[in-house]
Amino acid sequence: MVPPPPSSTDAPPPSSSAAAPSSGSGQPSAAPPPSPTSPSAPAPPPAPAQPSPPRGPRSWRRIAARAAEVATIAVALGGLGLWCSVPDTAELADRNPTTTAFIDLRREEAADAGKPFKLQWQWRSLESISRYLRAAVVAAEDYNFYRHDGVDWHAIEHAAETNWERGSFAIGGSTITQQLAKNLYLSPRRSVFRKLREILIAFSLEDHLGKQRILELYLNVVEWGDGVFGAEAAARFWFHHSAQALSASEAVRLAIALPNPIARAPSVRDPDLTRKAVRLVRVLRMQGMVNAAQERAALDEVGAPGERVLPDRTPPAAAAPATSSEREPAPPGPGPVEPPAPADDQPPRPPAEPSAEPGPPPAPASEPAAPSPAPTRDPTPPAAPAPPSEPAPSPAPANEPRPGP
Repeated sequence: MVPPPPSSTDAPPPSSSAAAPSSGSGQPSAAPPPSPTSPSAPAPPPAPAQPSPPRGPRSWRRIAARAAEVATIAVALGGLGLWCSVPDTAELADRNPTTTAFIDLRREEAADAGKPFKLQWQWRSLESISRYLRAAVVAAEDYNFYRHDGVDWHAIEHAAETNWERGSFAIGGSTITQQLAKNLYLSPRRSVFRKLREILIAFSLEDHLGKQRILELYLNVVEWGDGVFGAEAAARFWFHHSAQALSASEAVRLAIALPNPIARAPSVRDPDLTRKAVRLVRVLRMQGMVNAAQERAALDEVGAPGERVLPDRTPPAAAAPATSSEREPAPPGPGPVEPPAPADDQPPRPPAEPSAEPGPPPAPASEPAAPSPAPTRDPTPPAAPAPPSEPAPSPAPANEPRPGP
């Protein structure tokens, strides 16, 4: 009969000598630690998983603060870049520019189109340009030119409202200083970035230049036709004489051509342009630069013969001298003249002693004797008011004979 196999509990643990060979010294090696999967060493139960801390809701304030920081840094960097892009305008105080951004742009456009570019540009001082043109350009382009610091914020606000109502960028609201900045350094493209640069350059021009110099630069660099730049070239191109010889009507026609001389050239006749020309002629009249006859001639030349002429301003009549009946009434005739009251701290004066020699004849009745000046009072006030004193007797007339002994 075969005996039953031994149970697993009765089996001896495996010998370490069978699992690992002995070292060379003949000593048995150390037994390895029991495996956790060994039946004799049950595995410990797994530790419970630590619950992760609950994540709180993301704070909107923290997000807003981060966004504000990023926006502030971006605005600061953008402003720094804009400021660094502003050219040096101080050199324009005593030096005329040799070219402008618009001249370079027109030259490049002509080269791209394969057309020749003929530049007509002659520099003239402000005194060599007609005063009619100076006044008309200021009235047409920037009526507050002499009152702002380079930017007319009210004009910009009005332009923004108008553009919003029309749904297009129709009005720019730029001043003469801003247009000078655009002509010298920028381009005719319309964008927010270009507008910001234009404003910064305008501030720089106002800081380094005076109003007369800014106006002189503008009238010499502004575009007045295809390749025609400046007032002198415009006067010779359109009217065949110098800028100094421009009449009131010619100056008005040049002024209304700005800032788009291609579509609003002086040779273009349009009802809207005619209304603007009439308004400028009236401005010249109200400023006293033209009289009634010159206004009539200017209105006829700009195409408005039916417009009436403003009446002359009659100066106020000089005040007529007052007649004898309007004069102030004469003072009363001679009579007992009361002498001035003496001061409170001075005794009354005694009557004057008549002179031994006869005096001059008495004054006529129509010329009363002038009263004697009042005595000077002591600035120190009296201790107590003195009782009212009787008036001193009148001095004897000087021509009265002295009584005998």
